[in-house]
Formats: sequence, structure tokens, C-alpha cells
Amino acid sequence: MKLIETIWVKGICSIFFFLCFIPVASASIKNIPRNEHPTSTQADARKYIAQLSNLASSEHWPNVKPALFMENVKINVDEPLGLYAGRGTNFCGYGALSYLLLQDDPLGYAKFMVDLYRNGQATMGQSVIKPSNAVRKAAGTLIYKGLLDVRPAEQMLYLSLADHFKGYVNIFNRHYKQGDENTFWASVNYAKFNRMVRHLLNYQVNARGTDLRQPSVGNTYDYINRKMKQGGIIVLYLNNRILHKKKHENIKLQVPTHFVILENISKTDDVITMVFWDYGGKTLLQIDSEFLHKIVFGISQCTKKGNIEK
Repeated sequence: MKLIETIWVKGICSIFFFLCFIPVASASIKNIPRNEHPTSTQADARKYIAQLSNLASSEHWPNVKPALFMENVKINVDEPLGLYAGRGTNFCGYGALSYLLLQDDPLGYAKFMVDLYRNGQATMGQSVIKPSNAVRKAAGTLIYKGLLDVRPAEQMLYLSLADHFKGYVNIFNRHYKQGDENTFWASVNYAKFNRMVRHLLNYQVNARGTDLRQPSVGNTYDYINRKMKQGGIIVLYLNNRILHKKKHENIKLQVPTHFVILENISKTDDVITMVFWDYGGKTLLQIDSEFLHKIVFGISQCTKKGNIEK
């Protein structure tokens, strides 16, 4: 069994090695994903947070100080663009899911995080998230992850989601050990990401794509543009390693690695301009139609339940 596990892990390791990257370029465009009828507002969340100035220390999270925890929650409510998955981790999918939650229900996010801190478990959507003792002890101790080092609430959430949801990429590593935020224990494949959104958030998900090949949607730009016009929020599952290469004609590894939230897409002649949220900020990217098809492996249209168009 150990030999099979070693071969399997080595074979798939190259697929997820580059799971998180720094954005290609920063964009100062201020538009946000379209969510016309949010469940709650930032003002609702701020009012709730203001009532919790004396939050007591939690026995469930021994390494998370209440003042730093609440400051992190407040930052995320006020500036969801700044959500950061951490340098070298495999938390990208959980970061994208957190961004979706903060776009629709910042009050729900704040209440969930406070319940999780106080009780060691909390309910989100259809799921009761009850992280293991190992995860609860690890939160607040992660280091060398960039800005994530000083964001204990994000550590709590990402570790808890990774502990609760499992996909085929997690099959040989299902129990957290120190450092597993960088391993397959924390990885998110495409089906797992869509399942998390459906179970946790107030969204329907229309998903096209796989981990191994591009979606069969005809012209990729036309399909994405049509879904953007229908409304909701579009999540793209990209091969970010291709984006990072300087010579795009020499591509050896064509697999998806990264979840981003599309905010705008347009086309002039054959130049496609995309703006997307990408862990801590926005990215502005200009590519042609062929290259767009090459990098996109999944297209998820996340629409408030009851509002999705066929």
C-alpha cells in the first residue's frame, strides 16, 4: 500500500505543486462581483462586531487571542479584497469560498466565525464544521506564510474547511499534522470546490469543467461572457502555471491549479481583458482567445438560489 501511495502522490504532485501564485499584475479597478440581493451588508456585520468588544478567550483555540481574532474578522468584513490564502499553502480554494461568502453575507460570516471561536464548532449552510483537536491547536501558529501569519481568523477558517471537506486529492492524507497546510491534506480539486459552495453558501452552482481537461463549452470567451451577463459571480479554475510562464508556446504541464473570482471580461478584436480577484488583490490580464481556452479548466456560475438563468 505504501508503494502505491508513493507512486500516486509522485504522479499527481506536479499537478498541485503551484496551487497558489502572486497575482500577475495589480489592478486598481474598483468594480466588485455582481450580487444584486445580498443576504446581509457590511453595516450589519459591523454592528454585530461592535457588540463583541469583550470577547473572552476560547478554550477550543488555545493559540488564537480574542483581540487579534476579532481584528482579523473586522478586517475581512471591511476589506474582503485583502483575503489571503498564504504563501506556499494549498488554501486557495478556501480563500475563494470565503470571498464568495463575504460578498453575499458578511454578517453570516462574522456570526459563523464567532460561534466557531466560542464553541469549537459552528454551522454554515448545510454543514456543521467541527475541526479536530490538531487543527484547533494549529490555528494561530502558522508561520512563514506571509500576511497569513498575523491573521488567526483566516487560519482558523481555512484549516477547519480543509479538515471537514475531502476530495480524491486528500485520500492518502486525511488527518492534520504540522505543516499539512502545504500538502495534499489541504488541496482542493474542482468538484470539491463546487460541493463546498453548494453545501455552505446561499448559491446555486452551474459548473462546467474538470481537473484534467478544458470544458466543452464552444468558444470559451463567449460562454464566460454570456454567464457574466446572466448575473451571479463567476469563479474560474485556472492553470496558473501557464500564466506564470514567459514563453507560453513551451507548455509541458496543462493542468488547473488556481481558483479566482472573475470581476470583468471584455474583448477588442482578439485581445481579451480580464480583471479578477486573486488572493489579496486584483489581477489585470490581457490574452488572446486561444490562450484563454488553454488556461481555463473550470467555469462556475454562482447565483443566488432561485435566480439562476438556464
